[in-house]
Amino acid sequence: MTIDAGSAVGGVAARETPAVTAEARPRGIRRGDVIRELKKRDNYTNFAHIGFVYLVIATAIGLTIWSYSAVAAAGLGWWWNIPMTLLCIATVGASQHQFGGVIHEGTHFTLFENKFMNEAVSDWLGGFPIYTSTFQYRLHHLAHHQFINDPLRDPDWAQLNESGHDLDFPITHVDMLKELAKQLWLPNLFRYMIVRARYSALGTDNNPYMDRERKGERLPTLAGVIYAVTAPIAAITLIKMGHGPWAFAALGVMTAAVVAYFYFLDENKLPHAHVETVISHRATNISRIIYMAIVYTALTAVEVAGWGPAWSYYGLLWILPLFTAFPLFMIMRQWVQHGNADRGRYTNTRVFLVNPFIRYAVFPFGMDYHLPHHIYASVPHYKLKDLHELLLDDPKYRAEGIVVEGYFNSPHGETPERNPTVIEVLGEKYAPKPDGEVYVDTDTLEYAKVSNAAAIQRENEASSRGE
Repeated sequence: MTIDAGSAVGGVAARETPAVTAEARPRGIRRGDVIRELKKRDNYTNFAHIGFVYLVIATAIGLTIWSYSAVAAAGLGWWWNIPMTLLCIATVGASQHQFGGVIHEGTHFTLFENKFMNEAVSDWLGGFPIYTSTFQYRLHHLAHHQFINDPLRDPDWAQLNESGHDLDFPITHVDMLKELAKQLWLPNLFRYMIVRARYSALGTDNNPYMDRERKGERLPTLAGVIYAVTAPIAAITLIKMGHGPWAFAALGVMTAAVVAYFYFLDENKLPHAHVETVISHRATNISRIIYMAIVYTALTAVEVAGWGPAWSYYGLLWILPLFTAFPLFMIMRQWVQHGNADRGRYTNTRVFLVNPFIRYAVFPFGMDYHLPHHIYASVPHYKLKDLHELLLDDPKYRAEGIVVEGYFNSPHGETPERNPTVIEVLGEKYAPKPDGEVYVDTDTLEYAKVSNAAAIQRENEASSRGE
């Protein structure tokens, strides 16, 4: 069902949004002026959104560890911990997906108005906790926006293909449920996560933003990966051997060595792109190592002090969700946002109206209003509902765009006027028409500093021609 402000379901959904429609706007105010207002961001709003995510994580992990103590105190078997552990893994994985939403906003420079704050907070509070950084994801994600559903230039398309998670749309309800069930086989999630991490962290040679003359070397990225893995192994091994002070010493020496490596590293050995950095590659790499060092040292201190098995909890309640629940929720989003869609401006994605739990886990930071986001990517997530309501004034948006309600089941039952569910919109009825519009989003780099506009323009023209 397309977005119809006059339909029973669509009209209700639209009227629930307190937005600035044509009728509500004072005379003389043009839509462009309202959009410019919607694009305005500040330096404080998103701290509340990020703080809520950290509160959810702290509550989930805190209650789980408390439940372990209660089970032990009651003399119950370890299997009593399984339900709470699974609930925590699901909650933490959903919250890690929220961190992906933080990075997503940082990627579009909409997390905060101040660019340095935008980058630093996105990295330290969103990217570093899930072992990634904003700039590398920016190259991946802005190319996805600019060349949406272009099989040669959209990194999301290539990444799903390489990890074996691309689906042959249109797809039936049953087949879609089968594909989701396959993700419960953990190697499928591990493979998705590893490929996704490589695309986000290393980029690919066919990324249209990469400077192919200055691709840099792989060793700097490898150095960060080696530190991320070997530093915990060294600390845990020394703690188990009863050498707590040596664990701190090992972390200190390893951290100093890797920080020194990046400090003296020639910037030309790092990958360059046609989109410039806000914070230098060197500073970002050093910051990421320092962040990990702080976390690893804190976990070691808790263990050495005898306050609890902090490293075990970190592995079970943070690393395990990172490779299981987190990628599962990412797949549930990535498949449906652009699956069974074409390259048209109003038809490359949809609006998803789902319950709060699905929204938190699958559509973080405004990703439920994905169609208006792809039309005006510079509008912050907390204004996308208003943008959607404003765009309903556009007959083309109202006629071609699709509102989806419910993931597996419609909240309105089987009434004929209801909107499709997420699963339904992936079926034959909503399959894209052949030879549809090809839209290249040349505004996606609005806030980015571009070093080689001519190279990107050549990619735009080739993509428009379908080459």
